[in-house]
Amino acid sequence: MNKRLNTSLLVLILVCCSLQLRGQDTLNLKVSLSLRNVVDLAISQSSSVKYVQNRDVNYYWRWKNHQTRFRPQLVLTGDLPNFENQTKPITQPDGSIIFNQVTQLETSAQLALSQPIPQLGAYVYAASGIVRLQDFNNSTVGYSGVPVSIGITQPLFAYNWMKWTRMTEPLVYEEAQKNFIEDIEEISYAATARFFNYLKIQTDYALAESNLANSRDNLKIAEVKRELGNISENDFSRIQLSVFNAQKALNDARINLKNADYELKKYIGLDQNSDIELIIPLDMFLWEVDPDIALKESLENRKETPQFERRLIQADRDLTRAKRAAGVGATLNMSYGVSNSADDLGGVYQNTEQQQNISLSLSVPIMDWGRSESRVKLAESQRELVLYDVDQDRQDFERGVVVQVEQFNLIRSQIATAEAADKVAEEGYKIALKKFQNGEISITDLNISLQEREAAKRDYIRSIENYWESYYRLREITLYDFEFKQKIYYTNPMLTAQ
Repeated sequence: MNKRLNTSLLVLILVCCSLQLRGQDTLNLKVSLSLRNVVDLAISQSSSVKYVQNRDVNYYWRWKNHQTRFRPQLVLTGDLPNFENQTKPITQPDGSIIFNQVTQLETSAQLALSQPIPQLGAYVYAASGIVRLQDFNNSTVGYSGVPVSIGITQPLFAYNWMKWTRMTEPLVYEEAQKNFIEDIEEISYAATARFFNYLKIQTDYALAESNLANSRDNLKIAEVKRELGNISENDFSRIQLSVFNAQKALNDARINLKNADYELKKYIGLDQNSDIELIIPLDMFLWEVDPDIALKESLENRKETPQFERRLIQADRDLTRAKRAAGVGATLNMSYGVSNSADDLGGVYQNTEQQQNISLSLSVPIMDWGRSESRVKLAESQRELVLYDVDQDRQDFERGVVVQVEQFNLIRSQIATAEAADKVAEEGYKIALKKFQNGEISITDLNISLQEREAAKRDYIRSIENYWESYYRLREITLYDFEFKQKIYYTNPMLTAQ
């Protein structure tokens, strides 16, 4: 991969040199790009790959955020200050209430360390707090605090979201990592399609130039024959018409080439002022792929494998949540610590008194007219649908890999046939052209030979296109490099730079 990217870097340097020389009006270099050059430029600098990289960063930080949710959290809270000046009801020792003017300043701080326990769905914590109260009416200062306390909050018979999240989030991140590689391979495939769209139009343009030149030569010969009276006016008119048609075809091909040139450069992130020419990729090297290897690599490397597993887990999760919500809910809170109050700060931590707290809150459904039962039945039905869908999707996925391999393995004979037909048609056109110029055949016969030549050339290019598109599609559905016999892997520069 590094060698290919270095080659693309060299191509970029050549393009820049071309632009500089063009600006000086000294030389106009045309940079030749191979299919590999175009693909490497697309996966290294295109706007599509930058979008894929940004999305991968998003999933990276989602994964980091998930990891931090189950780590200890140390939090300092407090009121600095809490001033109060108002009339308040004060409860007396005998139970009566009188209203007094209260003017006081309260300052408090609490340091708490909490830790979730995903296996239990519980939280444990340790805390220490202090409160300072200054009464301006009585000119007194008092302190109250909890030097240390520990506790636990434990839901009972409840849905444990922590356990299920720890099961699904690693699969989500694994999907994202594999999808990142898959998306880059999709960019390679899209660049290949644009490459061949340009190449086919470039071929049409070359054919149109050749046809126009031959048509003009034919017209010159026809003009001489006309002066000698050796050609009819009808045949002469047809030859003139062939020149006009060839010129029109060249104009159309020129417009199409400009549009294809713009689209290709835009997609691979190349400067629009660069002058490029595409090379027909004849370096086909892979002709036979083992379906078993392709299927094995596909199941190991593609996002579908963790995705199927995640969908099944989520179906079980939703059913469990519905069942838990339909039953008795309870939450147990327990805490133990020491507390004290004093006129000075140091006294709070001397001769402390124990404090304990235990509470159990309950939620018992008595009558909901079948609402809870219907939720459970709905979740059960949805789970069955997910099981069916996953099974079908897995079969379709595996079958799709095998079909793609089978189609790829048939391409070799198609290319060989198209290449032979192209050579025969080209040679046939040259022979027909000479015969026409010698007056042995009519313009109609020449046009038929011309059409056969163009059709054979397009079929040959199309067969090469089918090979490379199938090759890159095979890479995408397996995420395996059959050239170097290794798994495909890409790094995200937006993450390595952090």
